[in-house]
Amino acid sequence: MSQSAYITLVQGSAVDQITLEDIKARLAHYREQTALTGEQLGWDYANAAFPYTMESKPGEEQRWFYLKGNQPSYKYIVIGYARGGEPAEDPAPAIQVVLPEGATHGDKAKANELCKWLGKQLLAEVRLFNGRTIYYNPRK
Repeated sequence: MSQSAYITLVQGSAVDQITLEDIKARLAHYREQTALTGEQLGWDYANAAFPYTMESKPGEEQRWFYLKGNQPSYKYIVIGYARGGEPAEDPAPAIQVVLPEGATHGDKAKANELCKWLGKQLLAEVRLFNGRTIYYNPRK
């Protein structure tokens, strides 16, 4: 059974809307950051921190894309749009991160890490796979 995590753009977030291209650009920036860290440390940290390639299926480029693992312990993570976490809740724009049926423990750990990183960058509300919520947005 697949699992989902949500990064919800709420009032006080860094942006009001986000596109899949923006998400891809932010993930590319994450990879660049880890590559620079790896240069300082003297090893290929970028490949360990982001062991995926970004791919999409023809015709679905505007709805979702997936990260395909390039190591045996990583398979797939799917990233797309959602509305406010669960479909019945508020209509706030959100990013849905899905672990498909064959995902590994490594995929889940990396997906949690990427959700936290994206949530912090976007000042968003992140609901992880275990149901816990992290509030990176400024709240009163």
